[in-house]
Amino acid sequence: MPVTYLIKFQVVPERREQFLELLNGVLDAMRSEPMFHEAILHSDPTSDNRFMLYETWESHEDVINAQLQRPYRHAWHEALPTLLEQERDITIWEPLRADHRQDV
Repeated sequence: MPVTYLIKFQVVPERREQFLELLNGVLDAMRSEPMFHEAILHSDPTSDNRFMLYETWESHEDVINAQLQRPYRHAWHEALPTLLEQERDITIWEPLRADHRQDV
């Protein structure tokens, strides 16, 4: 069953560019993973240093056992303590319904 993660980040202001550079590298690499569905990075319109990542995968078990161990994530995970003002806020969600605009 697909699983979605909502991850909120409060970034150290001086580390914003490094945060985005490292995260963009991870997002670019994730795109080719077979269990990956989608990811959407959001910015808070009231704070330049607050972000939310919406990330959907086919399986939570695959994320835990395979995806988090991928080599392209190592630099990202190692840098997080210096990039963030506080721990990430991560919540896990399972879909009940999905609606998309239909072009006529």
